[in-house]
Amino acid sequence: MVATAARTSRTSEVDVLVSEVGPRDGLQSVDRVMPTEVKHRWVAALAAAGLREIEVGSFVPPARLPQLADTGEVVGRARSIPDLTVLALVPNLVGARHAVAAGARSVTMPVSVSESHSRANIGMSTDEAVGQVAQVCALRDEHPGLEVEVGLSTAFGCTIEGPVDEDRVIEYAVRAADAGAGSVGLSDTTGYADPAQVRRLFTRLSAELGDRAGGAHLHNTRGQGLANVVAALDAGVRTFDSSLGGLGGCPYAPGASGNIVTEDLVFLLESMGLRTGVDIEALVAARDLVREGLPGEELHGMVAEAGLTKGFRYATVAA
Repeated sequence: MVATAARTSRTSEVDVLVSEVGPRDGLQSVDRVMPTEVKHRWVAALAAAGLREIEVGSFVPPARLPQLADTGEVVGRARSIPDLTVLALVPNLVGARHAVAAGARSVTMPVSVSESHSRANIGMSTDEAVGQVAQVCALRDEHPGLEVEVGLSTAFGCTIEGPVDEDRVIEYAVRAADAGAGSVGLSDTTGYADPAQVRRLFTRLSAELGDRAGGAHLHNTRGQGLANVVAALDAGVRTFDSSLGGLGGCPYAPGASGNIVTEDLVFLLESMGLRTGVDIEALVAARDLVREGLPGEELHGMVAEAGLTKGFRYATVAA
């Protein structure tokens, strides 16, 4: 149970954007399929909790990820939720065309810095993946208003190849931006990152890309997740991916698990005086929908277990 928290009036402004990836990244690693109707109610509950951006699925062949075969339908329903940015992952131009047909207005593309992971994840080389980014950006020019962002996977290390050269990370960040991506973020796909590395790479990313430097997708595989969030904040990052209950991980990176828990991330940020606009109690309540759709699935997180601290206050506008 989570203790009742004193809430102040919320404004439309936030200091940090929490981008929920549970309905995509969380479900892709689960062997079972969540019923579509439960997904609809889950996404609605997440939005009602104050999350303003939700990655609801991935346009990939159903045979590859049957858990996400209903992404088009989920996108269509989610688009009816007011003031919600509905994200969908697309690995290539084919997926992007399907996304546009379903009504998606924001897509994110994975570009793995590690060649081995790129081939395992999307069946092409890193250079080919950047080529796909350019093609999807050309498609964007045919559909005004479509937003394209890139997440550089395995930016902090790879379970297949091991360490990843940081100069290579920045090189491909620049190449993705040159291909037309509106923003380029960094992903700790495998849970290898440490705070010093996170601070260093995001500082370099910002120096190279300016306002096109994107957010952080961090994992808690080795317990470094929230420490890495603080390091990224120090480097100026203000968008973070997370997953309700810590669901998910990459099925094509052996041993990679443990997305940052959304409930714990929001608690951390609000405790630091950074407004997220998200209601922690409502997030914890949304876990019931995951339990309904995936009975027995393990959920993680300390705040849901321990509750909010006595006298907890949400962050307010600075005087």
